[in-house]
Amino acid sequence: MRASVGDRLLVHGRIVGQHDRTAEIIEVLGADGTPPYRVRFEDGHETLMSPGPDTVVRHFTADAQE
Repeated sequence: MRASVGDRLLVHGRIVGQHDRTAEIIEVLGADGTPPYRVRFEDGHETLMSPGPDTVVRHFTADAQE
């Protein structure tokens, strides 16, 4: 997994009834875009993450902001 600051992580719910969560990557701590990442969730909570197989990277593009 490789990501950059500004990318988003989509974390799929692991159990029935658990919703997907989205977090923005605010710092990349691994070499060449690899985990761990410092992320901020929608509710403002920040944490370090080493995403597992239930996580997808949504890459930031300048076109998406227009």
